[in-house]
Amino acid sequence: MHSPVPLPKMVPFAFLSVVLIWSTTPLGIVWSSASVHPTMAVLLRMVLALVLGSLLLVLFRIRLPWTKTAFKLYAFSSIGIVGGMLLSYFAARYLASGTMSLIFGLSPLISGVLAQKLLDEPKFGMAKLLALAMAFIGLGIVCSSKLSLSSDSWIGLILVLTAVFLFSLSGVLIKTVKINIHPIANTVGALLFSTPMFTLAWLLFDGTLPVDTWQMKSIWAIVYLGIFGSLIGFIAYFYVLQNLKASTVALVTLITPVFAMTLGATLNGEVINDTLIIGALFVIGGLALYQFGEKLQKVLKRDKVRG
Repeated sequence: MHSPVPLPKMVPFAFLSVVLIWSTTPLGIVWSSASVHPTMAVLLRMVLALVLGSLLLVLFRIRLPWTKTAFKLYAFSSIGIVGGMLLSYFAARYLASGTMSLIFGLSPLISGVLAQKLLDEPKFGMAKLLALAMAFIGLGIVCSSKLSLSSDSWIGLILVLTAVFLFSLSGVLIKTVKINIHPIANTVGALLFSTPMFTLAWLLFDGTLPVDTWQMKSIWAIVYLGIFGSLIGFIAYFYVLQNLKASTVALVTLITPVFAMTLGATLNGEVINDTLIIGALFVIGGLALYQFGEKLQKVLKRDKVRG
């Protein structure tokens, strides 16, 4: 099996790519499902990513593992892809793209809680418990803001919170699978498992193909998400993860909500009120404390001992 070639000079570019792609994905979801049914929009996106990913496997001669362990990995990966993506597309009809990105930023905290249960990781210390409280207070503030703006917003909030839970659960379950696999092969394998489920969802919830009502804006958004959101974004993310510390990669979850909210307000006319800003500051502050609070505590203790 081919291993990723280490190219340190490409790491900053890959990191920036992940930030930009993840920042624009929520807005892309909103635009793509504006005139195309959510199930069809996400199905087309995944089919495009699967076709292009398969071509990359052939082009670079990357082997796609077809073992029981690999199947387990693909199945766990598909939980995040199907659950996370499908519910996000439905939520996009009720929530602004910036709000969706902000709530998805909670995934590291939810993953941490699930890892304690499923991976027997140590329980949270005081700093992480405080971070968890801050983030969910922020979420409560954001929810109060959104619920006051629209009577249907609670539907979107439930959908996106469930999507975040499934996305986080998928990430934790993937860690239980021990396999050496190329990130492109992992992506293609997961898409092979996911695409039939997206097809079934389309048949159940829509089943029509009103191409004449599709707007070019939605079509281009689907193409963008298929190429960048579902393929290049994953490849860049795995590449960055292999070359940087996890704590550095986690900065993505702090940066993307800010960019996503700004893009939503600028390009899609989404309203950012004072309550939403306060809630966002609590969430992002909680994420920062979760990632770096314990390290800061150690540094302060070390300085105190030296002093």
